[in-house]
Amino acid sequence: MAVRATFEGRVQGVWFRAWTTEQAVARGLNGWVRNRADGTVEALFAGPADVVEDMIAACRQGPPAAQVTSVTTEPAEDPGETGFRQLPTV
Repeated sequence: MAVRATFEGRVQGVWFRAWTTEQAVARGLNGWVRNRADGTVEALFAGPADVVEDMIAACRQGPPAAQVTSVTTEPAEDPGETGFRQLPTV
C-alpha cells in the first residue's frame, strides 16, 4: 500500500520532517517527506496497509511543537525504493 499525505497547520519549523523520518524508519516504511512552499508538509508512505495507517495516525499528532490541523490522503504508486528520506522543499 502507498499513500500520499499532506499535513497542514504548524508543521514547518517544528521538526516535523525529521520526526516523520524517524517514525517511518522505525516502522520499516519506504517513501519520503518534504516541506512545500505553501507551508504544508507532504509525505509518501509505502508498506503494509496497517503500518501505513498507523503512521498517518501518528502524524495527526506529530512531534511536540507541531499543531496538525488537517490531514489529506490519497492513494499513490509505490515508489519501488527501500528506505525513507527527506526531500528538498518544493
